[in-house]
Amino acid sequence: MQRILVGMVVLISCLEVSARAAEQPAVPDLAKVKVLDLKTAQAVALGGNPDMAVAQARIEQARARVRQAAATWWPSLDASGSGIRQHLSENNYQYNRGLSALVGGKTADQNTDVYSSSIQATWLLFDGFYRDFRERQAIYGEQAAQAGLVDSQRMLVTAVAEAFLNAQLSQTYIDINRADATFYGQQLEDAQNRFKVGAGPWGDVLNIRVQVNSAKTSLIRSQREFEAAGYGLAALLGLPDATFPAHLRLVALDKETALVEQKEAAEALIKEAFSIRPDIRQLEMVVKQTEAGTGMAKAPFYPKFQLAGALEGMREGDARLTNDDFGNTVGVNMSWNLYAGGADKARVVEAEQAKREAVFALAGLRNNVAAEIRQDLAMLAASREQVRLQRETVKLVEENRDLARNEYEAGEASLVRLNEAQRDLVTTHGRLAQALVGYHLAQQRLLAATGRNLAGFERPSKERK
Repeated sequence: MQRILVGMVVLISCLEVSARAAEQPAVPDLAKVKVLDLKTAQAVALGGNPDMAVAQARIEQARARVRQAAATWWPSLDASGSGIRQHLSENNYQYNRGLSALVGGKTADQNTDVYSSSIQATWLLFDGFYRDFRERQAIYGEQAAQAGLVDSQRMLVTAVAEAFLNAQLSQTYIDINRADATFYGQQLEDAQNRFKVGAGPWGDVLNIRVQVNSAKTSLIRSQREFEAAGYGLAALLGLPDATFPAHLRLVALDKETALVEQKEAAEALIKEAFSIRPDIRQLEMVVKQTEAGTGMAKAPFYPKFQLAGALEGMREGDARLTNDDFGNTVGVNMSWNLYAGGADKARVVEAEQAKREAVFALAGLRNNVAAEIRQDLAMLAASREQVRLQRETVKLVEENRDLARNEYEAGEASLVRLNEAQRDLVTTHGRLAQALVGYHLAQQRLLAATGRNLAGFERPSKERK
């Protein structure tokens, strides 16, 4: 009955996995996407990153090991056959001739053909519960592999978020530096016009040209940084040759994004993480594997019972065996190793220490998860305040730059003051972009720490319960 129930569980689990795989949505086609957002990038990575295929292959290997372990509960049936040509020694041949003459005058052959065939069946009845623990270990191994796939997805989604946001920051720097170059380009045109009519010095023209070149240099550097960031993002997405499509642009960084207050307490998030984090689930399965390994190590302390039967046939001179050439044997075998030099006890100690190692590794992971969540909460709160401060600073600096430009155009302030105000504005916009990216990164890291960042993505496999 136990074997039937286990088989039904395995079959139902396989059917559930197949159904979920069939329901998995298609990977977005980047050829049809012009503006890439973070959610789409993460979906593409989950469907195209080669590491996900590696993790899926591990699951299939573990599933095959489950089937191998289940097969040991069934009888083993072996067929064999042979054809042998015997050449007797001279002494044996003469002896056989003498016997043949005595019993009936028949002649004996020095060369003899002997044909045989047999079918043997063996069925292990009891092996100290070794098979039971081995199958449990294989099932827990499959569950650990499934949890490993989900954990790889969790980390991949986080890695894509970091790469995407860093690329988005570089793209924002491009926009900032392009706006800076446009501003100085307009100022250069005005300065040249004022110089032509004798209302402005040539030094202002030269100074503004320097600022234009500096802005263009920063723009080129930002473009190269965005290109480099695109290579890393493309590799995570699983794109061929890690080449980011030239037609694709990332969605612009939302400078007015709403800042969400974190209302959930750290203790609640930690408790949730303990229940849903796939790496914790994976280590829990490893602990169960080591428990099964301890049971396997204790199996040699019990006797083994095996049922064996054979149908054997043999005939000389003719390969066509008939019913009269066959006989059969049936029996029960028992074996029990009474002493093996202490090897069995040593294996038990090894298995118990492996379990102890896994238990402490799980405890260490839980501590690390709790610390990670508390750190991410602190970083999220700090980044949220930084965004608020930078938004206020941008408004102040923009007002100051506009005031400096008006004073310069009215001849009431020097170009130096305008340059300083513009540099402050560019720097402040850059800091705001950094603060926004830091805020989004903190959110993504907290989602990863709690195990929530896979919500909304269809998983290609389901953990066995």
